[in-house]
Amino acid sequence: MTIETAIDALRKTLGEKVSTSDAVRDHHGQNESYFAVTLPDAVVFPESTADVQEVVRICAAHACPIVPWGVGTSLEGHALATSGGISLDMSRMDKVLAVHAADMDAIVQPGVTREALNEDLRATGLFFPVDPGANATLGGMAATRASGTTAVRYGTMRENVMAMEVVLADGRAIRVGSRARKSSAGYDLCKLMIGSEGTLGIITELTVRLQGQPEAISAATCTFDSVSAAVEAVQLTIQMGIPMARIEFVDADCIRGFNAYAKTDMPEKPHLFMEFHGTEAGVAEQAERVGEVMSDMGGSAFEWATRAEDRNRLWHVRHNGYYAVKGLRPGCQAVTTDVCVPISRLAEAVEATRADIAASPIEGPILGHVGDGNYHAALLIAPGDAEELKIAKDLAHRMNQRALDMGGTVTGEHGVGLGKKRYMAEEHGDGWAVMGAIKRALDPQNILNPGKVVDLN
Repeated sequence: MTIETAIDALRKTLGEKVSTSDAVRDHHGQNESYFAVTLPDAVVFPESTADVQEVVRICAAHACPIVPWGVGTSLEGHALATSGGISLDMSRMDKVLAVHAADMDAIVQPGVTREALNEDLRATGLFFPVDPGANATLGGMAATRASGTTAVRYGTMRENVMAMEVVLADGRAIRVGSRARKSSAGYDLCKLMIGSEGTLGIITELTVRLQGQPEAISAATCTFDSVSAAVEAVQLTIQMGIPMARIEFVDADCIRGFNAYAKTDMPEKPHLFMEFHGTEAGVAEQAERVGEVMSDMGGSAFEWATRAEDRNRLWHVRHNGYYAVKGLRPGCQAVTTDVCVPISRLAEAVEATRADIAASPIEGPILGHVGDGNYHAALLIAPGDAEELKIAKDLAHRMNQRALDMGGTVTGEHGVGLGKKRYMAEEHGDGWAVMGAIKRALDPQNILNPGKVVDLN
């Protein structure tokens, strides 16, 4: 039994849902970061849970790897078929199955993107809050435990996925979690699957928590003369308990990229981008208190955006930050990395990372969802330049090690994939071996996204 015999069997069962064309395979071998292009042997486009079960059963019989694929926006090589096999493209499973407005939840297939769900919800007065920037699929977001700009207020995918249907490595479809707001019934298998990156099962349906559209929204930007002042202002804001909807940090290099990419004219200094949700009175009070904090910490040029089009323009610039900073070095690759540290160590961590990058020969803009201690660096290197890649990886290593030394984590939202696996033993100790035992129990042949998160060699 081989990968080739698995593909033959899949063709007989699923017909045109199986593709081995060079163009399709090439698309599914790409990634948003520096990892080498890695083509799968075939791509399968399931349209139902039954299709996924059939794929898994056939692949299990032929010991053929299966790597789930959303839209390919992950940054740590999660969706690359490093052992060959099947790329399982979930894009055709893209239906919103039910919206329960009274219960504030929705049931969706994994190929639904966050933007598509919110478009579907427009008439209900509800929205799905998790916003990683990229228009990712909800299945992919759950698999990587994504978060983003609004996590400081609404939480990550961990808090916003209530239940799932998951196909296991033996082809069984199980339901984990429920639509109830809480449960004490046994092991929390739903949370186990969230962040498992397709290594324990393939998500075929999700029940997600919704939020009411706030009565009032306002946004603002504020500039600072130093990174430390900006980050300390965030720290103080969070410690005061002000309910920020978003509070994002971008350094001067990011602003330079934003200005070139979006034709803005922001001062090339560290900035905070903020947003407030609530009642008219609540938003006004939050904004006033934050304005006082920013002023006390040396912030200036407090610019407001209350009209929807102005807010959308502001967040469009921030969400496209990855492409904007890559524009600082045309044709470059970005070694992207993120860490998360306790909020009290955030300013120290960002300043140390900034100093490391400044002492290196490459550029590395820093930005992040600093309201929850999570920040990112995009280390810009020339494609194929082994020396620059080595420098970037060393900078990322120092950033990861610093986060661990501070009691944090090597990834707040990007996930493990290929890039962070080397740190799992240090971060989790014997807990990493427990993860491996869970993987062996649920996927004894190691066919589900092999080589990611845990090491079974």
